[in-house]
Amino acid sequence: MNGMGGFRRSNYEPPKAPKPEGIKDLPRYLGEVLGGFFVRFAYIVKLVWQSGPWILFLLSFVALFKGVTPVIGSLISKEILNELQLVVRAGALPESEFWTSSVFYLLIFFFIYRILLRVINTVSNALNRIAGEMVVKEVKEQMMEKSKEIDLASFDDPAFYERMENANREAGNRPLQILTETFGIVSTAIEFISYLVILLAAPGLSWVVPIILAVSIPSAIVNFIYRKKNFHYMRRRSKERRQMDYYANLLVNKDMVKEVRMYDLSDTFIDRFKAVFGKYYQGLRKLILHESAWHILFGVLSGVTNLIFFVSIAVRVFTGEFLIGDYNLYTGAVMSVATCVSALITSSASIYGGTLFIDNLIAFMKEEQTIVPTAEPACEVKRGGHTIVLEHVSFRYPGMTRDVLHDVNLTIGAGETVVLVGLNGAGKTTLIKLLTRLYDPTEGRILLDGRDLKEYDLKSLYAMFGIIFQDFGKYAVTVEENIRFGDLHKEAGMEEVRAAAEQSAAKEYIESLPMGYDTPLMRIFEPDGKELSIGQWQKLAVARAFYADSDVLILDEPTASLDPMAEQEIFNQFDRLRTDKTTIFVSHRLSSATVADQIVVLGGGTVKEIGNHAELMEKRGAYYELFSTQAKRYMEQESSQEERPRRRRPR
Repeated sequence: MNGMGGFRRSNYEPPKAPKPEGIKDLPRYLGEVLGGFFVRFAYIVKLVWQSGPWILFLLSFVALFKGVTPVIGSLISKEILNELQLVVRAGALPESEFWTSSVFYLLIFFFIYRILLRVINTVSNALNRIAGEMVVKEVKEQMMEKSKEIDLASFDDPAFYERMENANREAGNRPLQILTETFGIVSTAIEFISYLVILLAAPGLSWVVPIILAVSIPSAIVNFIYRKKNFHYMRRRSKERRQMDYYANLLVNKDMVKEVRMYDLSDTFIDRFKAVFGKYYQGLRKLILHESAWHILFGVLSGVTNLIFFVSIAVRVFTGEFLIGDYNLYTGAVMSVATCVSALITSSASIYGGTLFIDNLIAFMKEEQTIVPTAEPACEVKRGGHTIVLEHVSFRYPGMTRDVLHDVNLTIGAGETVVLVGLNGAGKTTLIKLLTRLYDPTEGRILLDGRDLKEYDLKSLYAMFGIIFQDFGKYAVTVEENIRFGDLHKEAGMEEVRAAAEQSAAKEYIESLPMGYDTPLMRIFEPDGKELSIGQWQKLAVARAFYADSDVLILDEPTASLDPMAEQEIFNQFDRLRTDKTTIFVSHRLSSATVADQIVVLGGGTVKEIGNHAELMEKRGAYYELFSTQAKRYMEQESSQEERPRRRRPR
């Protein structure tokens, strides 16, 4: 126990390098920055390898191919131009000699090279797209697998939820993008070195190389500085980006659009979107403009430098020292070296920035699970009746100063029906989540059949419960599948599905649907999907609980969206079907509590009263007040409905 009811953030902290305090501190700072980069990069390589080893081999081959081909093309072009110039100098030759000349064979070789280049690029692009889909699939699959074991409590932690959203949004495409850019650097480095060798070997041009490198260094510094600034700005402004998404989605959310339209909220949310965007955009625009100004300055400097190089090479052609092909090769080499340096800088900065975003995925994948069995081996839950005991149970959400539940003591016997009642915020739903071990208590313990709940295998424990939450699931699948989701491991025919529907009073409306139990629900995927009312969905959720045939039935407001007649019908079904099952209800309609073995009255997170209906009514305490108030309201409504037909309409 960590003192937070099972809440624990990921123990992964992205590698951080404290800013250097002086020149002497710079090597350590750079070492830590590079160390963090290589940790993230190694994670990306592993992820892509898991997606398919062939992806790395493909990227390696393409990197080598793209690195050497530009230089090969430049050398062939140089030879063609030089041969043509020599022919011109020697005087015109007959056409018949062209077909046996070196120029003809060089042209054939050049266009074979061009065709091969195009084929390789086309195949590479196709395979990259396929690899991209595979990497996205691998990342999504790993995140889905991880989500199976993440504590429910983690989803209540805003910091974790933000990491998860960022990982979900960024991580799918980032890994392959980063690796592609990395292998692109390999290609660029091969090309850069090749052209560098050409310039260094050229008579009188070795001085060009250090000047090109010197001019490129400031641009590299600017790139890295602004990549990091951009990343930190995006991270700091995560709240604003989520707000913009939230306000924009409200106007296109099919569940919200009705209320937004009826209450004329559209302009309000549009104005809020604009206001948040204004704050977000102001800082981003400033960053972009500052970075662009620096790049313009260094672009002008680079252009002037290249002009000097070109003039110098042109003078040598003019004096006959170089041929036209040499001019084409050396000026191309100057431009290529400058372009390669720029590409190396830009790609390095992009890769560095991209790996920073991967921290979100790493943090998500390293999220610690705290809801785990404490016994080794874990205990299996035996089918049958169960006794549940809460001993001095308290629970508090992280960051809160008071307990949601405080010092709760309660015993639920095998086969008993227990109803939890109380005002909103009394802690009823939280108590259910503790009983099912979706959360762990902050203090105290819960015993199941004499053993601590923490000692049981989680799958075995969860299989013990048939549960309907207040915010029950609505799945965009068929009616039959919605019911069978109560127990996917159960081998049962349609008879049991229909029986569950009948027990939940859902059978009548299901059989009136166009395709009966095969009817797809919700118009998310299928154009003929059926949209159910909230009451119909609730009956389907109850059918799911009946189908599960579990030892303990837990119903958190199972009939909140049903009319009193439908509610009573379902409670009667529960009363007949539960036999020896333990049943725990959470309900605001206290008429359901009258047949309970125990009524637990919660208020302010503590147990105010425990007893059956007769005992609590006799005490004339909190339950008596709640029940009497509700009964009086029902009587007034009934009286009002009886009087309404007698009233005459005004003429």
